Amino acid sequence: MTRVAVVQAHAKLNLRLKVLAREANGFHFLETVFVRVALADTVRVRITSRGHALRVGGDETLVPAVGPAESNLALRAAQMYADVTGWPGGFEIEIEKRIPVGAGLGGGSADAGAVLRALQALAPEPIAGDDLLRIAASLGSDVPFLTSEATAALAWGRGERMLLLPPFPVREAVLLTPSFHVRTTDAYGWLDAVGTGEASSPAAIPLAALSEWDAMQPWAENDFEVVVTSRHPEIAQMRASLSRAGAMIARMSGSGSTVFGIFAQSPAAALTAGQSWQARVTGTLAEVVPPALSE
Repeated sequence: MTRVAVVQAHAKLNLRLKVLAREANGFHFLETVFVRVALADTVRVRITSRGHALRVGGDETLVPAVGPAESNLALRAAQMYADVTGWPGGFEIEIEKRIPVGAGLGGGSADAGAVLRALQALAPEPIAGDDLLRIAASLGSDVPFLTSEATAALAWGRGERMLLLPPFPVREAVLLTPSFHVRTTDAYGWLDAVGTGEASSPAAIPLAALSEWDAMQPWAENDFEVVVTSRHPEIAQMRASLSRAGAMIARMSGSGSTVFGIFAQSPAAALTAGQSWQARVTGTLAEVVPPALSE
């Protein structure tokens, strides 16, 4: 019986992120355009007879920031899958970290989505897509997209309502990650304090903007940028650096703190030199590879 699945858990970027009205229960409605990039954690799920284990390795500068196992989204995803289906009896999860933690790139959500994809591939009776979506949505607004095998999506609500999109043309992407982190709960609190999104509604985005970079450019925005930049001026400096280097889109991803640039041509080599942030060069994806299965 197949007992092991290995999945590449790709980071995401938010080309567009609008925070809309707040529900009575405190959750915010979102409108976002996701794309996946090549930067990925590697997630290995092994089925066992009982018990569970989580091991995190990889980039030694990232591992300490992952936090305790009991709050790890990947572990919670596996536990929820087992609770819903009664399978598996046990599992072991290994994560090789490459995605910066708490940086707006969806690293934890990508790991959770990878675990759900792995379990679906291994399960003797995979659960229905709607049930899988409900598990993913309960874990966070990025998890439904990162549980899919789409390279891009337009999403609403809390991320559970999605229009899966064909790939944008592959482009290089530069990710600039500063030394500070932005807690998502703090970013929402800053937005609530200024009332952003209270009167907003989803936009009528042209179809071309969901498949072509030039058409997407005027629609690329992030409601968190203003409030995060007011507390961390480095965000504006990073965006300016990317724009000077020729980025066609330069925005903050998620609630920060990473700022990304999408490039039609290779970015200037000087972009990464002598700055107070770490730069990673990656690229958008043409496809998402299914889980690799073995005994």
